Amino acid sequence: MLERLLAEIRSGGPLEISSLAARLGTSPAMVAALLEHLQRLGYIQPYGDDCGDGCRGCSLSQTCSPGASLGKVRLWKAG
Repeated sequence: MLERLLAEIRSGGPLEISSLAARLGTSPAMVAALLEHLQRLGYIQPYGDDCGDGCRGCSLSQTCSPGASLGKVRLWKAG
């Protein structure tokens, strides 16, 4: 399931946790846990962690929510 989730992220475009869960046939809570696991392993990074000037001027500012909790949109990129 980790490989499938990583493939979804690498395919590009913003994907909400609920959409990822539906595609993978699992719960949003499981997807959130898998995302955190992939981050710890260094396979993905959340957008926003490297934003030095906040969201000002960022093309993703309307979509991204750095530090978002479950249910809010958070964008990930392959590491």
